[in-house]
Amino acid sequence: MEIENYIEHTLLKQDATKDELIKLFNEAKEHHFKGVCVNGCNVKLAKEYLKNSLVKVVTVVGFPLGSCTSRVKAYEAQNAIIDGADEIDMVINVQSIKDKDYEYTQKDIETVKHACGSTPLKVIIETDLLSQDEIKKACEIIIAAKADFAKTSTGFVKNGVGAKVEDVKLMHEVLQGSNVKIKASGGIKTYEQAIKLIEAGASRLGTSSGVKIINCDF
Repeated sequence: MEIENYIEHTLLKQDATKDELIKLFNEAKEHHFKGVCVNGCNVKLAKEYLKNSLVKVVTVVGFPLGSCTSRVKAYEAQNAIIDGADEIDMVINVQSIKDKDYEYTQKDIETVKHACGSTPLKVIIETDLLSQDEIKKACEIIIAAKADFAKTSTGFVKNGVGAKVEDVKLMHEVLQGSNVKIKASGGIKTYEQAIKLIEAGASRLGTSSGVKIINCDF
């Protein structure tokens, strides 16, 4: 398995330095990772350093809480695409799922999807905060909203686990038959863990441990 084709090499720390980001970009090119995932303010820098490569530039909007308005998320997405983002990862409004305000949840996603145009949109559902029924419902809404991916986690939930095999399996059960794929992210640190998540149904892996995972492969 060419696991590098699944990995989005990630650096979303608020204290990340330019040198750390450049190191991330160089590692992504060296190991032929699928993409890098960075904060919006670093999209232009990523695009500059990755312009002669096949590595995708991915960024996050409404991150990490998902609690800003849909219009703010949409503006973030549009601005990131102008700066060179190839894909957008938005955070779902978890409160609306908890409140069973599914109409709001869907409109939130649709607003950002409209802003993205042809740019792929991933929707972070924050599995650590959801029950199994809520995970199922979130995935059903993502299908209805015509997003491109459902994503497990931000990796920023206090005491959160992040991507769990059982959650990815559940998401896969709901999403199979649709065009929506799965990005597993949060707490992915080993080759063995990565393989289990792929086998469970993940098409992408968001991780800050990409190099470590690749080295375990050889």
